[in-house]
Amino acid sequence: MSSEPRPTVGMSVFNTAVPSPARMYDYYLGGKDNYESDRRAADEIYTQIPDLPEIARDNRAFLQRAVRAFAETGIRQFIDIGAGLPTQGNVHEIAQQVDPASRVVYVDNDPIVLAHARALLVSDPLGATAYLDADLRDPDTIFRHPDLRDLIDFDQPVGLLMIAVLHFITDEEDPWGLVSRYRSYLPVGSQIAIAHATSEDRPAEAVQKMTDVYKKASAPFNFRTRKQILALFDGLSLLDPGLVPCPDWRRDPNTKASPSAGWNLAGVGALPAIQLSGRVSPPVLRWHRHGGGQWGYGVDQHRSRGPAAGVRRAARPHRR
Repeated sequence: MSSEPRPTVGMSVFNTAVPSPARMYDYYLGGKDNYESDRRAADEIYTQIPDLPEIARDNRAFLQRAVRAFAETGIRQFIDIGAGLPTQGNVHEIAQQVDPASRVVYVDNDPIVLAHARALLVSDPLGATAYLDADLRDPDTIFRHPDLRDLIDFDQPVGLLMIAVLHFITDEEDPWGLVSRYRSYLPVGSQIAIAHATSEDRPAEAVQKMTDVYKKASAPFNFRTRKQILALFDGLSLLDPGLVPCPDWRRDPNTKASPSAGWNLAGVGALPAIQLSGRVSPPVLRWHRHGGGQWGYGVDQHRSRGPAAGVRRAARPHRR
């Protein structure tokens, strides 16, 4: 059984008797930063969804692939909403493998998450990281925060990550409008990665069990249909391969298909970046082999509305 983490002096008051989604997720991933209440809640869900740890690993692997995909288009600044407890392969670690000067802002409002993030997430000296104690339902506060404004250059594209977090937003809190508000802050050429739980074609008893358990946690769990999840990408150009089961998004063809694939859908959408006749036309972005034999994605002018032909790689932003 995991040892109990000690609260850090100066942290916000939190109730360890109430399960926390962040600490439950840590338990799914085999971490030690969780409490008895978190483990009891997770174990109850395991009775209906025993492959929940694999589902969590699939989400984490998608995040890492999405960060690499962002970086391949030249994005060098990232915002991770609902970052959760630090684990292996954090956003800045992946991004700074591509470019050590990459900059990352982590956002979460669980006090134990912020305490561990400050202690464990150390940036490459050429890059930078920041950690905001903020609620994902308040994008205005997040984007106006001085620490974020100091780190993020809004004249350059941003990679925004919302991985396994929007299903903690109820319909009444309007996750679709929330994503739209985030999108409104992002510059042209930015991209948004989303992974979200779906109830479609899932056992009703398992869906109900997970829903009931999270009602006793600090945030409820809200399954959605494919159509509802797809609507989160309104106003964006959905990149190949579209909205697919989480482990199938640009999965290495040499890896085996995940048995937990049906529980989460994932996709990446790009803000429109082609200007034609005084208006913005959504580009069609496709996976291509570029010069030198390397794979990446770029604007497919044959499929986009415009006179140009051929494939143009997304521009690499200036480094500060």
